[in-house]
Amino acid sequence: MASHADGTTPGLMVIGLSYRTAPIEVRERLAWPERDVPQVVADLAAAGGGSGVALLTTCNRTEFYLADPGSPILDEVWSRAAARTGQPVDSYAYVLRDRDAARHLIRVAAGLDSLVVGESQIQGQVRDAWDMAKPFSGPILHRLFQSALTAGGRVRSETTLGTGSASVPSACVDLAKKIFSALAGKRGLVLGTGDMSELAITLLVGEGVLPTVAAHRNMDRALQITSRLGGQAVELDHAWPLFKDMDLVICSTAAPHAIVTVERVGAAIRARGNGRPLCILDIAVPRDVDPEVGKLDNVFLYDIDDLQEVAAQTIGERKRALPAAERIVDEEVDFFWEWYAGRGVVDSVRALRDRMEELRTAELARALRKLDHLPAADRERVEHLTKALMNKFLHGPSTRLRAAAGNGHPAQLAETIRYLFELGGEPAPSEPEKHDE
Repeated sequence: MASHADGTTPGLMVIGLSYRTAPIEVRERLAWPERDVPQVVADLAAAGGGSGVALLTTCNRTEFYLADPGSPILDEVWSRAAARTGQPVDSYAYVLRDRDAARHLIRVAAGLDSLVVGESQIQGQVRDAWDMAKPFSGPILHRLFQSALTAGGRVRSETTLGTGSASVPSACVDLAKKIFSALAGKRGLVLGTGDMSELAITLLVGEGVLPTVAAHRNMDRALQITSRLGGQAVELDHAWPLFKDMDLVICSTAAPHAIVTVERVGAAIRARGNGRPLCILDIAVPRDVDPEVGKLDNVFLYDIDDLQEVAAQTIGERKRALPAAERIVDEEVDFFWEWYAGRGVVDSVRALRDRMEELRTAELARALRKLDHLPAADRERVEHLTKALMNKFLHGPSTRLRAAAGNGHPAQLAETIRYLFELGGEPAPSEPEKHDE
């Protein structure tokens, strides 16, 4: 599973699962809290003995990015994934190699692989993953994440893909509007104070909902949000009785397990009476809401996977921007791959230049011994001429060699350079100097 058909190990790989390949009950078990990611990356890097490592974990995906991976780190990734989920993840995971792996991350950062196409939060999540992995990413992943973030920025500035409501919270609000027809005057409760929660609150206020914000630890942030956007802030432990009066609840905390349980909210929901519907939108991974809550009368519970159909329906005008966005991705993949594949000839090109400089210096010294009558300024001009000629002669071949390496077989190209210019062993002896008679 970890090797090419010819038995060689790829230099770049992504092992992951996403909303496209795995249900939420699997994804939530594999997701790591942000605070744990640096240690996971450090452990994998130690197992890899120098392999570059990065971990991208969001509500919709968990992906391991590996550069020059060997068997130990690959075994560690698979075993950690199985241990965390309680089962092998092979049937849910995808493995992408080399150029396909690079294209995948670049499309992810551009919002083209998101549940809500064009959503902007993913670019910040990719940047955070890169920041946490920097001590262990190595030059290949460092360059790849730079390329991905560049592509994401270009897509958002050069196309209309990110215009309008393009986010998981916006899909929540769109779904709620389908259920209630209009949200103005409805009562809403938002559990959590993170970026997703804040965006959800902003959208609800825009629809005429005055929300209540429930915070677990960060009441200061909850108060800041409500003072700016409106509504009221409460401690999370005080939120459970509020389910009696709410029309809409959006859950987006970082809790490691379900916090909205039948034991906590069942009595409040049963006391609603009059058959009033309660819409609960759980966009947290791991899920905030125990699925048993959805079995209570007049409760309509949706998790993040339920939003896929809504997200597909609301892409609307953004579809027109997809071809332009994909062209930007193609360009950035080409730029990265030219650099990546060209690494195979960089050392050989450098060796060629060093060899040419060695020959130039030796031949110039021999020539200047016969031109010792020249003034110092003229001798400098001669040296400058030889340097300029050498650089001009080598510029074209160096550029073309790097470009050719991007088209495949960089190792063979490097070997050819070393063979043609005798760079693999002792330098070829120069012709003996002929003294004037």
